Amino acid sequence: MRIDINLKDPHPEQAKFVHSNAKRVVLRCGRRGGKTTGVAILAVMKLLEGRRILYATPTQEQIGRFWWEVTTALKPAIEAGLYRKNESEKYIVPVHGESEARIKAKTAWNANTLRGDFADLLLLDEFQLMDPEVWTLVGAPMLLDNDGDAIFIYTSEQRALHASQMYKRAEALQNEALARGEQPRWEVHHFTSHANPHLSKVALEEITGDMDSLSYRLEIMAEDLDDDPRALWTRDMIKETRVHYHPELTRIVIGVDPQGGMVGETGIIAGGVAEDSDGVLHGYLLEDASISGLPEVWASQAVTRYHTHEADALIAERNFGGDMVEAVINGVDPRIQVKVVTASRGKVARAEPISRLMAKGRIHHVGEFPALEDEMCTYYQTKSKAQPSPNRYDAYVWTFSELMLQYCATELGTIQLPMI
Repeated sequence: MRIDINLKDPHPEQAKFVHSNAKRVVLRCGRRGGKTTGVAILAVMKLLEGRRILYATPTQEQIGRFWWEVTTALKPAIEAGLYRKNESEKYIVPVHGESEARIKAKTAWNANTLRGDFADLLLLDEFQLMDPEVWTLVGAPMLLDNDGDAIFIYTSEQRALHASQMYKRAEALQNEALARGEQPRWEVHHFTSHANPHLSKVALEEITGDMDSLSYRLEIMAEDLDDDPRALWTRDMIKETRVHYHPELTRIVIGVDPQGGMVGETGIIAGGVAEDSDGVLHGYLLEDASISGLPEVWASQAVTRYHTHEADALIAERNFGGDMVEAVINGVDPRIQVKVVTASRGKVARAEPISRLMAKGRIHHVGEFPALEDEMCTYYQTKSKAQPSPNRYDAYVWTFSELMLQYCATELGTIQLPMI
C-alpha cells in the first residue's frame, strides 16, 4: 500500500536549515517568513526517519500553527492507521513497532514547563519570549545522552537580548569552524518576511504600512539592533566622542542615584569638566563605580570615589528615603557636602540636554563603560511601557547636569533645562 505524505516543498531560505547538518541551528526570521512551517516540514521528515521530536513554544497560538502543519502533512498516514494522533496532548506516534519516534508539541516559557520529557531533536520556537534557562537548565541536558540536535527560532525584540546574543555567539562559532575548513556544529540563518514566496505581497504591504520604522526593522527585516532607536544615545555617538585621556580638569563631581530599596544597584558616576583652547567647556566621564549592596556599602563606595578623584561635590538624588541619602553618606564621612537633588521631571526629559551636549561633541567618555553605555543606548520611556530604573544612567545625568547645564543654556536653545 502506497501512502503519500503531504509534505510542502520548503522555500529556498527554509531549505537551508531544513537540510542543515549542524547540531545547533539559530534562526532569526521575520514575521510570516515561514519559520514555523519550515520547522514543521523538518519535524515530519525527521519523524519518518525515526527521530523523537519535541516542539516547544511559549504560546498556544503558535502550537496551533505548528500542529496544523504536521497533522495536515501526516493526515494520509494517520487515516491509514500507520500513525496515531492525540489531539489533547498534541503528539503523533507510530502505531506499530517499538520505535521511540514521535512528534510532540507543548507550551514552554520557563525551565519548569519544559521538564518531564526527552527528545533527540528539540525545536524552540519564539525563543526570544522564553526564559534562557529553558535551554541551559533543561534543553541542553536533555540532548546530552543521545547527542541530539536543537533549533532555536526567534524574531528580534529589543528587550529579549538572550536570543540575539545566542545568534552572535553561534555566528562566531560557525565562522571559526568554516575558517578551519570544518563542518560547523553551530549554524545561523537569517531571512526576512519578504523571503516567503507564499506570502501575499499586498498583505505584507498593508501590514508594514501601519508599522513604525523600528517595528519594521525588527519584525519584518528581522534585524538585531544593538541600540534602541527610541533611546537618546547611540553607540556611534559615544564612540565618536570617546577619548583615552583628559586634560587637567577644573571641576569634578560624583553623581549618586541610590537604589529604590534596601538592596539593588546604586549608580555612582565620576565626571569632570575642562575648557578647550577656545574656552569651550567639555565634560569627561571618568569612572562608573556603580555597586549593589546595602546603603552603607554604596555610601562607602561613593565617599571613596569622592576622595580618589578629589571631587568638588557629591550630587545625590533624593530617593524614597528622603533625607536618608544625605544621612547615610555623612555617616561615612561627615565632612562631605552632599547636594541632594529632587527629580521633578521624567528621566528622559532630564537626560535630553545631556544627550544634546554629547551630540555636539561636548561630552566624552574616557575609555569604555559597557554597563552604563548599554543603559544609555537602550533606555526609553513611554506612558504604556515601564522599564527597570536605570541607576547608572540617572547618576550620569545628574553628574553632567551639575557640571555643565548652567554654562550651556544658550547653546542648548529651546530645551527646557531640568531644575538642579
